[in-house]
Amino acid sequence: MRTSWNRIIVVATAIIAILGAVQALGQGFSGLGGDAEGFSVPEPGKPFVFPRDHAAHNDYRIEWWYLTANLSDADGNRYGLQWTLFRSALTPEAGTRFSPGQMWFAHAAVTTASKHFTSETIARGGLGTAGVTAEPFKAWINGWEMLGQAKPSDDALSRLRLKASGGEFSYDMELVSDGPLVFHGDGGYSVKSETGQASYYYSQPFYKVRGTINLPDGPVEVSGNAWLDREWSSQPLSADQTGWDWISLHLDTGDKLMGFQLRNADGSVYTSASWIGADSVTEPIPDPHLKMEPLSRTAVAGRQVPTRWRVTLPRRNLDVTIDAVNPKAWMDLSIAYWEGPVAVSGTHSGIGYLEMTGYPVSAAN
Repeated sequence: MRTSWNRIIVVATAIIAILGAVQALGQGFSGLGGDAEGFSVPEPGKPFVFPRDHAAHNDYRIEWWYLTANLSDADGNRYGLQWTLFRSALTPEAGTRFSPGQMWFAHAAVTTASKHFTSETIARGGLGTAGVTAEPFKAWINGWEMLGQAKPSDDALSRLRLKASGGEFSYDMELVSDGPLVFHGDGGYSVKSETGQASYYYSQPFYKVRGTINLPDGPVEVSGNAWLDREWSSQPLSADQTGWDWISLHLDTGDKLMGFQLRNADGSVYTSASWIGADSVTEPIPDPHLKMEPLSRTAVAGRQVPTRWRVTLPRRNLDVTIDAVNPKAWMDLSIAYWEGPVAVSGTHSGIGYLEMTGYPVSAAN
């Protein structure tokens, strides 16, 4: 009996530590600008090794496997889907079986024009309830799964099975890519500030998706496009960066655009982008060429959040407006942020996803 109680106390203490770390990570989206002492840090010129780099890098402080999908049903109704697994190291040591050295948490969402369904699950390293392996590729947490189904001769992320569930939704998706991995910045070394903070960052933006979403009104068969981001670092932001605005756009020309601006406390921004041609050739776009201008805001969760943007990239003759499919797509979870599908119009048309972090509660609230 004493052994059982000791184990319960250890597990309870670990859960408290995990929850505290999740909440700390959400404050200003950080810890991400905090001290990286003891952790590995990204270096330019380091080659990626696959499939190994599809798995976890426990010596870095923060890492994610982040998938978003733009989907539609047979009647043309639009849906957004999110599946994200985060790994965060609490200390530079990996941790033991009963020590929460690595914490894991995941977010899932389904967005329609009028509803936004979300769910969150949390685990700790060492018990097999969460993790990522390279061969065969598998990312999992508490029953949510991203399973590799690629042929041995293909990249491990080229074919996936994706599952998640929440209180009011679940989904089961099959994803097949028809293009290569894309490396952002300098061959996957993505700089995030003028002072040189950086991450390793690559994507698989070429998925075609089919599957079923189960909602309160019943199952819906959907198909569309998906985009997977892989990123890890130990100090991806500088201390004065307060949040970011990130987009991934599938344009009707066949081109794609990844772009983000990181907002500084003094009101300035640092930008980066990747133009992914219809021929799969990628052009890195350094600061300050991408421009993102808020056009209108939505009151959500006590905040004024931009949900309509003008995005310009003169070197690619791009001048578009992006509109949220559902302006109320707020992720009201341990780490709160805005995430949802968008429509693209202007010099180019298309679909995509928008993520926004670090917007504070308005003074009136």
